[in-house]
Amino acid sequence: MKPVNLLPQEARRRPAGEKSGSSYVVLGVLGALLVMVLGYVVVSNQATSRTNDANQAEAEATRLEQEAQAKAAFSSFAQIKQQRLQSVSSVAETRFDWERFMRELARIMPERSWVTTANASVAGDPSATGPTSTAATTGTAQPTANLVGCTPKQEDTAALMVRLGKLFRVEDVRLNESTQESLGADASDQASFDGCGSYYKFDLTATFSATPPAAEAPRGATRVPASLGGGS
Repeated sequence: MKPVNLLPQEARRRPAGEKSGSSYVVLGVLGALLVMVLGYVVVSNQATSRTNDANQAEAEATRLEQEAQAKAAFSSFAQIKQQRLQSVSSVAETRFDWERFMRELARIMPERSWVTTANASVAGDPSATGPTSTAATTGTAQPTANLVGCTPKQEDTAALMVRLGKLFRVEDVRLNESTQESLGADASDQASFDGCGSYYKFDLTATFSATPPAAEAPRGATRVPASLGGGS
């Protein structure tokens, strides 16, 4: 006689290896979720990596900018240093010992003569047309000194010119004027710093060499006197 299973269909034990359709659905859903999680992890890792790369690039750009600013400051400092060196060199090249000239001038002034005004320049006047002016022939500016003063006689003006020509670095002495100032009927012939009176007014221009000579001592001497800044 054939056995009959009286249990309901849903309560019966299924044979080994047999699965219901709902199990496949669950496995499919779990697989899809796993794929999504993996995709999220991969995308998240890529985003993090790119963010890190961007931060590193920004940090590198900041560092390079700081280095560029530091080098720019150094370049600016080097340029300023070069400009200052050029300025100092220019001043040194055009420096002139006017103190020595004034000391020498005080020693050669004729008796009862004086200087009322004195103008000097290391640049000189390149347009000057003096007979021995280097500036006129070569265009090289030379130091010049213009002296205006009073002397009792014309001969004193001539003597002053000769003495000036023997001073340190003097190359040329030019006479611009030597006249006796005219006096009015009520004018006094008393000479003063405001006017030469009966004295002769002289106007001289001394031109100096562009570079100092090898010998520092005055012509005919071996050493510079102490009164002119020397050690003797």
